[in-house]
Amino acid sequence: MISFIVITCYMVIEAFGGFITNSLALLSDAGHMLSDSISLGVGLLAFTLGEKVSNYSKTYGYKRFEILAAVFNGVTLLAISLYIFYEAFQRFTDPPEVASTGMLTIAAIGLLVNIFVAWMLMRGDTKENLNLRAAFLHVLGDLLGSVGAIIAALLIMFFNWGWADPLASVIVAILVLISGWRVTKDAIHVLMEGTPKNVDLDEIIKLMKNVPGIMGIHDLHVWSITSGQNALSCHAVVDGDLSIQESQELLLSIEHELEHKGVGHVTIQMENKEHPHDDSLMCQNEQESSSRQHNHDH
Repeated sequence: MISFIVITCYMVIEAFGGFITNSLALLSDAGHMLSDSISLGVGLLAFTLGEKVSNYSKTYGYKRFEILAAVFNGVTLLAISLYIFYEAFQRFTDPPEVASTGMLTIAAIGLLVNIFVAWMLMRGDTKENLNLRAAFLHVLGDLLGSVGAIIAALLIMFFNWGWADPLASVIVAILVLISGWRVTKDAIHVLMEGTPKNVDLDEIIKLMKNVPGIMGIHDLHVWSITSGQNALSCHAVVDGDLSIQESQELLLSIEHELEHKGVGHVTIQMENKEHPHDDSLMCQNEQESSSRQHNHDH
């Protein structure tokens, strides 16, 4: 919330300063700050909604809203970067007069503001939480944008290089484009129920098959509910002679092993070999995986 308030206030100041000094580097930085403001606002809303308990309508609660927020942030970054490219092209062909002293002052203050906000966000889990990482990348790109604006202002002041202003904005646009693409790609992967990046499916299959009592597995699915919350479901073929207590101990053993592999929410359906299940996509994948491993061993 503090980051949101600080960024929003300075975004207005920087946009005004960009218009007064006629600097595209400052305006592009302010545009990026606007996306920071939206990013932090939506992120804040996502965390608030994410705390809401699950109900009959939303059995996982509202945790997936964080991923939707990350998609929104990523797409916003992409759109802003394309607009900056367009504006920079116009300025390369006809560089306008820029008030370099005012540009330098505003950019320097902007740098300090971004360092403060980046430091605040870094205290959170920016590695595992996609929503927080998206907001952090916005601010980091903005910080680099301020550095670019400072360098451009100095080049204009000492060498009268008018093209330094649109060049600085292009560098910002490239950074914004890269971070926007990464965040969008990762968030869409989660929405598509893709296998989490920190989970090795072959390793999971091998781990489960090595548990005493497990004769085979199929219908295996691993996905993310939201950042840092991975889930798994599968059918496990076990010896038909296992008692209820032994089955429970087997389940606890598997859950304990999977927790160390980054999977916290586990659903396993036990079945014996006398009641085989029809082949499914993941059965075929498992067979292909076994075939690849067999070829690799040879």
